[in-house]
Amino acid sequence: MTRTKFFCLIVTGLLALSGWSQSFIPDPPTLKAKSFVMMDAESKTVLAEGNAHLKVPPASLTKIMTDYVAAAEIEAERLRMDELVEVSINAWQTDGSEMFIREGTKVSVEDLLRGIIIQSGNDASVALAEHIAGDEVEFAKIMNSYAKELGLKNTHYENSTGLPHPEHLSTAYDSALLAQALISRFPSQYSMYSELEFTYNEITQPNRNRLLTIDPTVDGVKTGYTDDAGYCLVASAERNGLRLITAVMGTSSDQERINDTRKLLNYGFRYFERRLVAGTQNRFDRLYVKKGAGKGLRVRIKEDLYRLVPAGGEDGSKYQIYLPKPLKAPIKKNAVVGTLIVSIDDKEVARSDVYAMHGVKKINFFTEMWNGVKSWFSTVPEEEKVKGPQTITVSTTIDSEEN
Repeated sequence: MTRTKFFCLIVTGLLALSGWSQSFIPDPPTLKAKSFVMMDAESKTVLAEGNAHLKVPPASLTKIMTDYVAAAEIEAERLRMDELVEVSINAWQTDGSEMFIREGTKVSVEDLLRGIIIQSGNDASVALAEHIAGDEVEFAKIMNSYAKELGLKNTHYENSTGLPHPEHLSTAYDSALLAQALISRFPSQYSMYSELEFTYNEITQPNRNRLLTIDPTVDGVKTGYTDDAGYCLVASAERNGLRLITAVMGTSSDQERINDTRKLLNYGFRYFERRLVAGTQNRFDRLYVKKGAGKGLRVRIKEDLYRLVPAGGEDGSKYQIYLPKPLKAPIKKNAVVGTLIVSIDDKEVARSDVYAMHGVKKINFFTEMWNGVKSWFSTVPEEEKVKGPQTITVSTTIDSEEN
């Protein structure tokens, strides 16, 4: 049994999960995997892990990187889906799972990718690697360059297939992080991972990821198996706008890796949710504008801010507007005047530029003179005393009208 750990993180871009004392979150499930991780795909926040940084053989999870390299080549227009790849003897003779391509034939890049993703074909992986880089050694160098770029600190590739090699290693965390990068950067490429079968050379093979037929919210990504690696699975699912990514490594059977993955997903979707903490319909208190006509400035943000939070808890959001300098008329409509900061339990979870919803004209000369005279006989407003940056706590309401 692997002891689970719950990560409570609060850094820029990640959400503090430990702050909501009013929300009960039990310990993550106990799994049989040698190592595992579950993360939120949007923020990369780790929700549960066990030995997540343990270096282990990744087996065919390697092919996620093989596909990633191909997707990057296609994006850079150095490779085309309809480009034909000549199959070498070396690719044809590769051991392990097969797409059943034939030496001397030409296969499109698109077919090879489906052979890699759906059928987990080692022959297809080698053929594509040779086409892109000349041989697998050079292709592995490209894979390792991308691993470094993506922050896969405990991953090293020796081949495109995941066939055993003492230095060919990765981790549950790195595997999930790689899947997150693939999903976010190459969504059209990722859609292939949800296809249930692929036929090539008159041979139809089902997708090795059986979770696709068990859980309709699962839409990828990849299985892996060797004697050394055991049964591995990286999976991703989306429910109610929240996408989670899991990686389980070193289980003893296909059913065990499925069971462990389902436990993680059920835990994640039950106890966490993606919530709108501020959006385009939020209206905030009017802001004081020096020498401004009217009753002050109404402001808004121009994006919806969704963040990962414990499910079912009270909102508890606090809204502040940071002004780098006091607002002074005139102000143009849609001008950026400051920054909205959203906090929960005094921990910042989101921020966004604040825009003027309307223009504010400068008061005329006579009004300014009259205000000056009145100030001799009354207390000067606190807002007038402010000379530098300030952070103002504001309340908010929801309003679909922009007035």
